[in-house]
Amino acid sequence: MRIFYSLIALLLMALMTLFTSCQKEEDAGNMELVAVPVTMSVADFRTSVYIQEAKEIEQAGKIYTYKDYVFINDVNRGVHIIDNSNPETPQKIKYLKIPQNTDVAIKEDMLFANSGMDLVVFDISDINNIKQQERVEDVFENYQPTAPVGAAFVDTENLDFQKEVIIGYVLERRKIEMVRDDRMIMAAESFNSDASGFAATGTGGSMARFNIKDKFLYVVGQQTLSVFNISSLSSPEHISTDYVGWQIETIFNQDDYLYLGSSTGMYIYSIEDPSTPEFVSVLQHVLGCDPVVVDGDMAYVTIRGGNECGQSWSQLQVIDVADKQNPELLATYEMDSPYGLGVKDDLLFVCDGDSGLKIYDKTQSPGLTLTDHFQDINTYDVIPLEEVLLMVGDDILHQYTYADNEIRLLSSFSLN
Repeated sequence: MRIFYSLIALLLMALMTLFTSCQKEEDAGNMELVAVPVTMSVADFRTSVYIQEAKEIEQAGKIYTYKDYVFINDVNRGVHIIDNSNPETPQKIKYLKIPQNTDVAIKEDMLFANSGMDLVVFDISDINNIKQQERVEDVFENYQPTAPVGAAFVDTENLDFQKEVIIGYVLERRKIEMVRDDRMIMAAESFNSDASGFAATGTGGSMARFNIKDKFLYVVGQQTLSVFNISSLSSPEHISTDYVGWQIETIFNQDDYLYLGSSTGMYIYSIEDPSTPEFVSVLQHVLGCDPVVVDGDMAYVTIRGGNECGQSWSQLQVIDVADKQNPELLATYEMDSPYGLGVKDDLLFVCDGDSGLKIYDKTQSPGLTLTDHFQDINTYDVIPLEEVLLMVGDDILHQYTYADNEIRLLSSFSLN
């Protein structure tokens, strides 16, 4: 009998082990990566801007140039300032620590930068003694940083958006039943967020969300266009923030029109009345990340597929914008993974990600002829200046000269 009970006990233990193993496998199958916000109080956030000495960059973002200086965004951290008076030997000189910063624009020695929900103004007339001049509060929407890759949800259960600012995330793996709570937000839906060197206004790349035209600063958010009167440069006046479209990514100005690149198309807004942009038209395309530049009657748009951008394929589009009411797609060219682009005279420069910098002759536009291709470099955005081409990618600032109708590399400057 004792042997019988022993066998029963062993059988029960085996069944329990099997059940536990199956339960673990079932639980493992119901696990999701959740992004848990790391926060800072709004009060501390607004006092955490500092002017510091030069340092290494962590993640190079957008590029901007003004006078002899290049400004490179360190994504969501701040702005690195580079002395580029000699493009063959650029030097890092200052760092502006600006939490949740992604963009800058400059006019007459005043630098405008976003910091989360606020606009911050710096006086850079003395580059060795930069001063914060103003902070215009609560003028930008949707300022949360992008959730980490792989996160299915963002946990907002204990978050007070009125008193806290998200400055980062930690990843946790949780059971799927736990993350199906109403206080969990789908990461992909709600937390995926973007001339002459001596002009009074600086020059940004095609990935820019900031644009200055005369006495006005225009800033695009994911769904909005904000307008600021900067007649008084040190005290900008927030005029309006209006809904303009879905997943707006970039802004470009030519004459009295703004061209907004979005994940679904190109929007055209009239600024004949600069304080009140008016919708003119939209040319829709398939889902894809989309910067735009305009030269004369032609707009050039790169559409990048993959990841959060939409379809798997990528292309360069040439669009006739002579009739602003009815822009017309004229030609498309296959690309690998395009980002920023720029134009100078007869040339079109396209940053095609890991496929390098591609240079086209556009004299017969919409027909484009590939004339040069700098391979084996990672490319993100480009600014064609009068004498030098600036290009940033993979935390490296590349500079090229146009001398003698030949594009030649001047320098490759590591930002790390």
